[in-house]
Amino acid sequence: MSFSGDSFHIELYPSNQPLLQVRGTAFSISGRKSVQDMSGRHLFTIRKQTFSFPSTYYAEDPEGKRFFEVQGKWSFGSSKAVGVFTYKDQQTGQAKEGRLAMKGDFFDRRAEITDEHTGQPVALIDRKFFNARELLGGQQTYVVTVAAGMDMAIICAMCICLDERRNEK
Repeated sequence: MSFSGDSFHIELYPSNQPLLQVRGTAFSISGRKSVQDMSGRHLFTIRKQTFSFPSTYYAEDPEGKRFFEVQGKWSFGSSKAVGVFTYKDQQTGQAKEGRLAMKGDFFDRRAEITDEHTGQPVALIDRKFFNARELLGGQQTYVVTVAAGMDMAIICAMCICLDERRNEK
């Protein structure tokens, strides 16, 4: 449950150019977070599925249709999750399922996201500890490296889910 309704923005590094803004809803049982582009256009909403164990998060498009789900997996000494999403194949126009595996260290300082179909890494998440933003404002900072051709919004959604899971502990 989110009491604070934490909001933040995601920016490109090293230019610090804003990419996405995330607005949390205070007093939300599902920890609802609205993800918008910088012009304020709603892209999708991330929510925690109630009564799921281990934790499951999902994303809905502006029409309320689920297109993405991140489910935590049991693992000793590390943090694991699988993200399943639907996308439109650029060549055929058909809807396809993508699967991303996320595995991080015990303290969730670092995680790698791999495309389950190809086995290739598509993103690396690195949490920066004890920087000014965390010390003064209580907000964590992550540096996320995304492979060329990978959808940044999907990777950002997985990173948000990782952070939400970490905050549950």
